[in-house]
Amino acid sequence: MPVKIPDQLPSREILEKENIFVMTEFRAMRQDIRPLRLLILNLMPTKEITETQLLRKLSNTPLQIEIELLQMESYTSKNADPEHLESFYTSFGSVCDKHYDGMIITGAPVENLEFEDVDYWEELCEIMEWASKNVHSTFHICWGAQAGLYYHYGIQKHPIGSKLSGVFRHVALKPQSPFFRGFDDEFYMPHSRYTEVLESDILAVDELELLSVSDEAGVFAVKSRDNRHIFITGHPEYDADTLALEYFRDIEKGLPIDMPKNYFPGNNPDAAPFVHWRAHAQLMYSNWLNYYVYQAAPYDLHSIN
Repeated sequence: MPVKIPDQLPSREILEKENIFVMTEFRAMRQDIRPLRLLILNLMPTKEITETQLLRKLSNTPLQIEIELLQMESYTSKNADPEHLESFYTSFGSVCDKHYDGMIITGAPVENLEFEDVDYWEELCEIMEWASKNVHSTFHICWGAQAGLYYHYGIQKHPIGSKLSGVFRHVALKPQSPFFRGFDDEFYMPHSRYTEVLESDILAVDELELLSVSDEAGVFAVKSRDNRHIFITGHPEYDADTLALEYFRDIEKGLPIDMPKNYFPGNNPDAAPFVHWRAHAQLMYSNWLNYYVYQAAPYDLHSIN
């Protein structure tokens, strides 16, 4: 089944060329079905790229999904096309009276700032508090995961010292969890961040369950025991070239940046990266949608509390 998107969203053409099944609003109106309602709070500067990455991961399930894109009212993106935001994004004031089966909060390139120093922190707190009562399950990514862990559970982030960038081996600590259904004993995922959350801090909170760690990248997957919050410290949605683009961007800026680990074949930045995370990343999003959203959310979304 498809992901339902606005008729003119630029991601539509890219996804259709990849034979990914998307459905326009016009066609979806002719189906007698209640789709899953998902809200994506996109905090990344490259809005259209992130939209496409996430829609690609959400599309490969037997579920029809209706997507809304959310932007911050208290912050004006410096990199996004204003016409694109005006055409396809909504504001919190427009959705605060609604209910959703699921929500995704993306990462953001602000991890070196204290949470309270982020321009839109107060609005983000308002959205996260609202989501606790109006969204059945929220999927937090990278800095979005750190922000959620801090806001809901008081867990601090800690500087690593240098940027953690690369593709790292992970293991599932709870392989019996539906979140890892179909996973191999080990799997690889991309990371790109300057800060981390500590395993000891997660284990100290009874309401949280540590699901997966990496020897090199640390804590990877955490969820609340009521399944209402999923926290992923990496970027399973990343394309093959995303880490490369970030690396070359940082080099051009003159930043002291190391080459992404376990990424370029032979550590040759001129070589095309070899993707070995795509299948598990797809399965991760599919498992979240199936076991924590579709099978768990009430049919009447107004009964969420």
